[in-house]
Amino acid sequence: MTTRIWVGTHKGVFTIERRSGRWTIAQAAFLGDDSPMLLPDPRDGSLYVALHHGHFGSKLHRSRDQGRSWEEMAVPTYPPKPEGYDETNPTSGKVIPWRVEKIWSLEAGHPGQPGVLWCGTIPGGLFRSDDGGASWNLVRSLWDDPRRKQWFGGGADLPGIHSIAVDPRDGRRVLLGVSCGGVWETRDDGASWDVRANGLWAAYMPPDRREDPLIQDVHRVVLCREQPDCLWTQHHNGVFRSTDGAVSWQEVPHVQPSVFGFAVAVHPHDARLAWTVPAIKDEKRIPVAGQVVVARTRDGGKSFEVLRNGLPQEHAYDLTYRHALDIAANGEVLAFGSTTGSLWTSEDQGDSWQCVSEHLPPILCVRFEGRAA
Repeated sequence: MTTRIWVGTHKGVFTIERRSGRWTIAQAAFLGDDSPMLLPDPRDGSLYVALHHGHFGSKLHRSRDQGRSWEEMAVPTYPPKPEGYDETNPTSGKVIPWRVEKIWSLEAGHPGQPGVLWCGTIPGGLFRSDDGGASWNLVRSLWDDPRRKQWFGGGADLPGIHSIAVDPRDGRRVLLGVSCGGVWETRDDGASWDVRANGLWAAYMPPDRREDPLIQDVHRVVLCREQPDCLWTQHHNGVFRSTDGAVSWQEVPHVQPSVFGFAVAVHPHDARLAWTVPAIKDEKRIPVAGQVVVARTRDGGKSFEVLRNGLPQEHAYDLTYRHALDIAANGEVLAFGSTTGSLWTSEDQGDSWQCVSEHLPPILCVRFEGRAA
């Protein structure tokens, strides 16, 4: 059986396949086009690719034959902005546009919800499709929530929804990660929303606001497929874990060599087993000491191992973005990519790594076919 990894980059989409014991680049699509997000739908095998054309806007394409041919799909569209209405980013003062600046997350609905797709965008809109991407509707219950107006941009000028996690037990429960806006949850299929950021704290805020749930810069939020009440988040200033369905979060204090990073992955069956790709934060944003490493915990964050075997350990300045780390459904194979176009895979949960390519464009998104979560 062929194992595939889909890689979205700043200049195209690449299919990586394992054949005869080797990982190879099997095909390329949309060469020269910025592809910030991919979705291999495990329900029917469709592959969705979001493209960001800058001034010309975003596009969405679907393949039903593993990337050999493509059809253009509908793009999420905001409704007309009320006349005379302007909303500004509370930190930059920039006007929040009612248009898709970038498609930043795509997730399939529950297996019992065929055709349902979720899409998160910059500037913070959540969209839902009930027909496999043929049409989209803005989730007005979230967009019209007055608390959303307190969201602000982190690394980007505008806030954005980058993480969408659907509960495998119940498709009506969906969790979102927002930069900067914390963690949000619906238990009624998007009709209403609650903030789930109790226990998160932000080092970049004054003491009286550091625990404000609406200003938390969670970089990535993932849940364990077989234990979906356990979630992990890589936050701007730490790693946090929840074991009660995001009702509360506990800081994981011993991540080495750094608590900062963008990506986090959790084993699909064992919620105690998780990986991050650490870096130096804020104005630096490079690996600690110029060494690319992966941090792994097997005991729910009580201790961490620093994994280096097969990774560059001298003058390596690769940064891994929040969507550029993924784990296969079997829980053994991992892959992550970097801003310098390097892609690594591990078939032993990170004990050792092999470099698939050093010369891809900057990598934005890595996803396994039929991914676990």
